[in-house]
Amino acid sequence: MTTERVRTQVRDGIATITLAAPERLNAVDADMVEDLHAAITAYATDPGVRVLALTGEGRGFCAGADVSVGGAADSGVDTTTLYAAGRVTRAVLRCPKPVVACVNGVAAGVGLSFALAADHVVAAESASFMLAFTRIGLMPDGGATALVTAAVGRARALRLALTAERLPAAKAAEWGLIAECVPDAQFQPRCAAVLTGYAAGAPLALARTKAAINAASLDVDAALAREEAGQEVLLGTADFREGVRAFHAKEPPRFTGA
Repeated sequence: MTTERVRTQVRDGIATITLAAPERLNAVDADMVEDLHAAITAYATDPGVRVLALTGEGRGFCAGADVSVGGAADSGVDTTTLYAAGRVTRAVLRCPKPVVACVNGVAAGVGLSFALAADHVVAAESASFMLAFTRIGLMPDGGATALVTAAVGRARALRLALTAERLPAAKAAEWGLIAECVPDAQFQPRCAAVLTGYAAGAPLALARTKAAINAASLDVDAALAREEAGQEVLLGTADFREGVRAFHAKEPPRFTGA
């Protein structure tokens, strides 16, 4: 299952899927998202796998869609990536096995969506979470509007989505956005303990429990439909082009509402 930008390993019933573009904090493009989706769906039905781990190589978990290539027309933010990201979120939520996000660094944009789709998020204390979409004239996607709201409520979801503020991992745990935050020195041992625990659990009971709680708390299909319709419009705006321009120029954007 390993590809150039998505590395995989199975050991003792634990399938570890690692985003491997550390030079850009594991920001994703369409091909990388498709590879991630392929790995998740393959392990979801692999009888040798009891639990999946999602993590990132280097200093970041996933910094969202890759906008480092150039202008808006050739950035990694496009409808292909948009719809592929939605498929990843659905695959994580529908996977009958527990999925643990081991968030080693920044989880921003759709990277935050991927983390929150998991059943258990363990974050290093130095990690952070950010819905960075409005900074480039876009709206949250990848199911974030449902996932964040289900975790922290409407008021805090709006605060995070509208302001695009950076939320440190400790505060994210305090708010209930994630399951737990641990000191950096304890991060790897804690992730290993959580994964080992799930691998030893009762597979049918875990699958039924996960499905029931997700059904009771989320309507991600409806959220994705709203996000994808809105994002398609926003991707064609002058504000999005200005947001990408300003990102590359490392200066504040001048949005006009056009």
